[in-house]
Amino acid sequence: MTNYIRQFHQLDKSMTSEVGGKNASLGELISYLKEDGIQVPPGFCTTSAAYRAFIEHNNIASKISSATKNISSKSLAQVGNEIRQCFYQGTFPESLSFQITEAYKSLAPRTQATSVAVRSSATAEDLPEASFAGQQESFLNVHGAEALLEACKNCFASLFTDRALAYREKLKFDHLAVSISVGIQKMVRSDKACSGVIFSIDPESGYRDVVVINSAWGLGEAVVSGKVDPDEYVVFKPLLNDKYIPIIERKCGKKQLKTVYSENGQGSVKNISTSPKEQAAFTLSEPEILRLARWAVKIEQHYNTPMDIEWAKDGNDKNIYILQARPETVHSRNLGSIYTSYELEETSAELASGIAIGSGIGSGRARVIRSPEQAADFKAGEILVTEMTDPDWGPVMQRAAAIVTDHGGRTAHAAIVSRELGIPAIVGTGNATTVVPDGSDVTVSCANGEKGVVMQGKLKIARHDIDLNELHKKTVHIMMNLASPQAAFKWHAVPSDGVGLARIEFIIANEIKIHPLALYHFSSISDQKIVTQIENLTSHYRDKTEYYIQQLSRGIAKIAAPHYPQPVFVRTSDFKSNEYRRLIGGELFEELEANPMLGFRGASRYYSKEFSPAFSLECQAIKRAREVIGLKNIHVMIPFCRTPAEAKKVLEIMKDQGLERGKDQLQIYVMAEIPSNIILAEQFAELFDGFSIGSNDLTQLTLGVDRDSSRLATLFSEQDPAVKSSIKALITAAHKKNRKVGICGEGPATSADFASFLVEAGIDSISMNPASVITALRDESWGRQ
Repeated sequence: MTNYIRQFHQLDKSMTSEVGGKNASLGELISYLKEDGIQVPPGFCTTSAAYRAFIEHNNIASKISSATKNISSKSLAQVGNEIRQCFYQGTFPESLSFQITEAYKSLAPRTQATSVAVRSSATAEDLPEASFAGQQESFLNVHGAEALLEACKNCFASLFTDRALAYREKLKFDHLAVSISVGIQKMVRSDKACSGVIFSIDPESGYRDVVVINSAWGLGEAVVSGKVDPDEYVVFKPLLNDKYIPIIERKCGKKQLKTVYSENGQGSVKNISTSPKEQAAFTLSEPEILRLARWAVKIEQHYNTPMDIEWAKDGNDKNIYILQARPETVHSRNLGSIYTSYELEETSAELASGIAIGSGIGSGRARVIRSPEQAADFKAGEILVTEMTDPDWGPVMQRAAAIVTDHGGRTAHAAIVSRELGIPAIVGTGNATTVVPDGSDVTVSCANGEKGVVMQGKLKIARHDIDLNELHKKTVHIMMNLASPQAAFKWHAVPSDGVGLARIEFIIANEIKIHPLALYHFSSISDQKIVTQIENLTSHYRDKTEYYIQQLSRGIAKIAAPHYPQPVFVRTSDFKSNEYRRLIGGELFEELEANPMLGFRGASRYYSKEFSPAFSLECQAIKRAREVIGLKNIHVMIPFCRTPAEAKKVLEIMKDQGLERGKDQLQIYVMAEIPSNIILAEQFAELFDGFSIGSNDLTQLTLGVDRDSSRLATLFSEQDPAVKSSIKALITAAHKKNRKVGICGEGPATSADFASFLVEAGIDSISMNPASVITALRDESWGRQ
């Protein structure tokens, strides 16, 4: 008698043609990674021979051949329904039904009530060359032999769903050459806990040194389908050892619903709303995040390719299990050196925003569609706007210029498919279907980091293709200026020498949003509106200052990680009083100043009685990024330091906070942006490891020209002889004391003559925005003496 059953522990990846990629991968994990602690729920699968036996027993092959012979003249729905009915009406060969039933009984020797997940695994599925993920059906919470046989039959039939037929037609796969294996796996009771998806690579930028974990309450189908906005955790792989906790992002999703077992009958699950407490809580603890990240690294190393992994936590035994592991199918194939960037050449009103998928820009007519059945008139090049997508949307998505959804995270169906199709998408907008007018022209931009934006009208788009092999190494160090943690991964492939200026003001204003003193003095705030705003943002934190420290430390770490181990200079906060007032609670702690540019800013704040508690939180955040997360490539830069005496006060406070110059290789630079920094350069050099020229402020204060004045714009030039003389004098004095000097600004990027002057003067590094770095490295003559 032919053996149609294979236990998972009998399988490995060489058996893909027999049991499909999904089941072969489960066997591989059990066989080779069990000793690493990776747990996989027990189970078995039917072979492709079982599928062939069922087809032969019911004489279905000839019907498939006939129905698909001239598929273009018939509707997919007609062809698919005709073939599926053959499976639904078919019967199992006796030996096959017997073997499935006996294998099922072996999962639970004492009862036949074991609940199992029944998943399709096509023999062409989950290959790096062409992902068929999600094209076939899965059935959850199946119990009893009779229900299991029915689910297996439905899995066979799902090889001919409309979406599967369309996908194979597009890729020119022979419909009879693809078989299906059915995996039967003991259900993990994640309906009582949580589950989700892991990528062992950043799925947007292709940055390979991070693990990205999405998680939500209940069964994982809600995350995969995009019904829910999940939690997201990002872990930096190079520091993933027992010494550090390299979690560089921990974002709480809305998790507005969860998928759980239903009592309504066989194989039944349902979606229910989550409680406010569940929505506000993180689904995973730090040890669980790190365990999943370590498992992802082990799996990636075993397969020697980035991986897409599904996991679940059992609410009964509290263990975490791997349910599937397949090769990532977008960035793992992209081995070229071409870096493509997009930018908008104009802007317009913002209609909606969400999580950006990809880095492209698409424009066209918006079509708000609620279900695939309504998409018959959807034209190629239009923008698909819908609540969420699943595999049934495949034919529509292939025609779209961009995709926008109300729900979903970075591992939702819409996100995965849009990456494979190479089109921009924005997921998790919350309201796109109600605020984007149907039939209107819109532009969907994913070109500015993690936030994607839908704007009115068809806007002008510029595309830049850059061959990284054509970039030229310079005699001077070329570094980047960065502010946004969300955009940091985007530039990982550009060969810079680190980050010369990481501005934390962006993190404070856009991620934290609250004045640090409003968090420090939270218990004494009487303004109920401000209290409510703070509570809404910090609901996960009993200690409000911990919110500030954690958000700031992880934001800094996310900027520093792609450049590790190259140096990243983090400038401590340089908000002016008018800018601090714009933060939540800012008006309670900031006075109105007639001239904030020359007022209470930079170093003078750090040792003041009023602001020093806030600077202490800053120091703790930097210390945590260095010592807990482990990014020792982070160094510090002090802005607007007027006198050496002021410098000594700041350095003493930093030392008390655990940031001591020279300890654990910590370097502390000072911004050179005040004439006193130039005049007393040798004294400042005794206190700091180096200088970074802030050319805008230095020009302003040297020439006495307001940098923001349009009337005086013609006088404002960092190439003025007085400014250049100051720069040259600083470099000479600093080098005399064996101190380095860099410059952070766009002057060298916009003027090749100024860049050449800096190189001739002996500048050690030039730091610019990422696009300017690429421009400078492409120009063979840039910066030449």
